[in-house]
Amino acid sequence: MGYGFSREDIAYLGSAAGAAALAETDELALTPASLLRDLERSRRAFGDRASALVETVRLRRRADAKLADAGEWLFTDDALQQATPSLVARQRAQRLAGRTVHDVTCSIGAELVELSRVCPAVIGSDLDQVRLDIAAHNLRRAASRNVLLAKADALVPCSTAEVVIADPARRADGRRTHDPAKLQPPLPDLLAAYAGRDLAVKCAPGLDFDRLDWAGEVEVVSLDGAVREACLWSPGLTAPDVTRRATVLSSSGPAWAITDADPDDIPERAPGEWIIDPDGAVVRAGLVRHYAAKHGLWQLDPRIAYLTGDTVPPGTRGFRILHQMPFKEKPLRAELHRRDCGPLEILTRGVDIDPDTLRARLKPKGSQPHTLVITRIGRTPTVFVCATP
Repeated sequence: MGYGFSREDIAYLGSAAGAAALAETDELALTPASLLRDLERSRRAFGDRASALVETVRLRRRADAKLADAGEWLFTDDALQQATPSLVARQRAQRLAGRTVHDVTCSIGAELVELSRVCPAVIGSDLDQVRLDIAAHNLRRAASRNVLLAKADALVPCSTAEVVIADPARRADGRRTHDPAKLQPPLPDLLAAYAGRDLAVKCAPGLDFDRLDWAGEVEVVSLDGAVREACLWSPGLTAPDVTRRATVLSSSGPAWAITDADPDDIPERAPGEWIIDPDGAVVRAGLVRHYAAKHGLWQLDPRIAYLTGDTVPPGTRGFRILHQMPFKEKPLRAELHRRDCGPLEILTRGVDIDPDTLRARLKPKGSQPHTLVITRIGRTPTVFVCATP
């Protein structure tokens, strides 16, 4: 659960004395092996402040991989877990550039920082006063001067901002939930509260959108190959005829997107030279055929998300097919032995196979790395022996 910060903790941590104490605490290793020893050392130096100092330094170190320029920010454990990665928040802010925006579940302000850079006026509100205090600190550190903070209930509209953003908490009874009605605040209640207004709602990508009568766009976003979130965009914030979008972000390359307004006509052909596993955002958004059409690919099977073709799209990982056979362990083991297979990556889709259990049974002992792609073609479990890229 993490340390429970108080308003007094936040005031101290944001002071000159707190900054100096945090700098000294940051010199500690704070590894699992050293944590108890480091905490005792901190208590001797800072007394009752030690737990808040140690927790803050540990959270800042975790935040480095998620949030840009957040080295002097404050956090709580739960808030950091739910905070939107900076690149994802920046991409959403660009869609809202030039508008006034109200983030009604602003938490510690990660989204507000990005919005403040492209929007003329931003409001952030939350019911948690400690998080509002943290947001005020973080906004000062980010030099965000066009943001107003307020304590308010997300289900009670209190501004006339052009766009409302919300990020309902995705846990219920201590567990992650995919039920829209169990989010906090409940998603149906949130949508009802802002009916008729331009609205963007961040959600977990595994949320069951079929339970919603949503007339706008569902955007699924990935970052560096990992699906991060879905965002519901009301009709006034999306292009005509777009109800699904996959946005693929990279910390080291350009972003790209595909929508259900793009063509999806693809041929039915035998497997090509390569197998391509589309980005998770494309799969979650149901845009596999659209992605295939864009890149001259086709499906191994109409019901399976693996694609195939004679070229690999730029920036995408492809698996060159060496051999195709029905999935049977004994012949497969012989084929891998014949190929001097050693390190073995196993990808599965559409079949009930545990890769780790199968790898142990296949017992590859050679020196050449290979990849197995195991799936269904029609009703036949099929394995493709591939070169590891």
